[in-house]
Amino acid sequence: MNPIKATAAALGLALAMTAATAVAQTPAGPPPDAVSDPSLKGPDVVKFMGLKPGDKVADIVPGKFARLFSVTVGPKGKVYAVEVAEVVKVHPAALTGMQALAAAVPDKNLEVTSPPVNALALPKGLDAVFIRQNYHDLYDPFMGPADVPGFNKAVYDALKPGGEFVILDHAAAKGSGVDATNTLHRIDPDRVIADVVKAGFKLEAQSDIFANPADDRSKNVFAPGLRGQTDQFLFKFRKPK
Repeated sequence: MNPIKATAAALGLALAMTAATAVAQTPAGPPPDAVSDPSLKGPDVVKFMGLKPGDKVADIVPGKFARLFSVTVGPKGKVYAVEVAEVVKVHPAALTGMQALAAAVPDKNLEVTSPPVNALALPKGLDAVFIRQNYHDLYDPFMGPADVPGFNKAVYDALKPGGEFVILDHAAAKGSGVDATNTLHRIDPDRVIADVVKAGFKLEAQSDIFANPADDRSKNVFAPGLRGQTDQFLFKFRKPK
C-alpha cells in the first residue's frame, strides 16, 4: 500500500476508535420518568392530585414522579423523597439515584430520607402523600412485612386537614385481598380502600387513566409483554377537615 494512503487509513481508524470511545464514555441521560415518558401520564396524575406550586408532598418509595413533583411545587414547595430502608437494602441504587436527583433538581426542593417503613417520621402539615406501585409491597416479606395500619396512620397524621393520600398500584383479581402481593405484585383495589378508609380517610376520587380491561389480572406484572400494560387503579383519599 502507498505509505501516504496507509498513514491516512491508520489515522482514520484512530479517529473512529476515539469517537467510539467518547460515545461509550458519554454519561447516559436521566432514566425515563413522568417528565419525559408520556406513558406515565404525568400531567394527568398531577391534575388528578391537584398538586400546585408551594405544596409539600411526600413521595413514598419515590422514583419516576419525584422530578415532576419537584417541578410542579417549585421553589416555594417541598418534595420529601422517602426511600424506605427495607427497599434500599434490596435495591441500594434506589437511594443513590434519588440522592443524585436531589442534587440536580434546579429548585433544590427535594429532600431524601431513608427511614424504616414502620418509623417514617414524616413531616407534619403535608398537602399530599403519594405512593406508586408499592402499596402492595407493604404486605411482602422483604418489608418485614410492614405494619400496614401503622403506615396508614403515619400518613394520616402527617397530612394537614384536607390533605390527600394518592395510591397508584397494579390491580389483582377482585376478592383476592392480599394473596397476590408477593407472587404477582398486585393487590385487590377493594382491600386498599378498606385499609385506608379504616385509617380515617375518605375515598374522594378514582381515575381509570391507567386502567386496562384486557389485563386479566392473573399474571405477574413483570411477565413478558405485560410490563407497562397492567390494569392499574389510581385512588385519591382525603383526610377530613
